Amino acid sequence: MQDPTADPVPVDPRLLEILVCPLTRTTLVLDRERQELVSRAAGLAYPIRDGIPIMLPDEARHLDET
Repeated sequence: MQDPTADPVPVDPRLLEILVCPLTRTTLVLDRERQELVSRAAGLAYPIRDGIPIMLPDEARHLDET
């Protein structure tokens, strides 16, 4: 697991331009602080681990969770 005090590994900006939510096919918003890609349409936040977006709905956090 990634050290929460460590600097986050950046995600390639070109990758962010082409990624969409796997459920809704809508664009994602990068939350740099939480290291997540947010799909407002699906109400999910996909984690970014070691600079790699994990685009699996089972791994996503529901936005109503803290």
